[in-house]
Amino acid sequence: MAKYIILSRITSEGLETLKENPKRIKEVNEEIAQKYGVKVIHQFLVMGPYDFVNVVEAPDNSAVVKMAVELGSRGTVQTITMPAIEAEEFINLMSKK
Repeated sequence: MAKYIILSRITSEGLETLKENPKRIKEVNEEIAQKYGVKVIHQFLVMGPYDFVNVVEAPDNSAVVKMAVELGSRGTVQTITMPAIEAEEFINLMSKK
C-alpha cells in the first residue's frame, strides 16, 4: 500500500469538538479506515503551523482524495496530503538500472 503524510489544521469548530470529545480522533481514524481503506500508521499532535502530522497507508491516490474531500467538507479540518516513499524503498529504486 502507498504511504502518505497528511498535515492537518484544525478549525475552531474542530477544536471545540476535540475539547468536548478528544476520543473523536480515534473515531475518525476508524471511520476513514472502514470507508476509504486509509489506515493511520502514526499520528502526532504538533505545535506550529499545523496541528497534526499523520502517516497513513492507502490503496491509492483516489482513496486519499476521497477521504480528504470528505473530511474537509465537514468544516472541522483542513489538510495537505503528500505521497511518501520510505528511504530504503528510494535507495532500492535508484539502485536498479
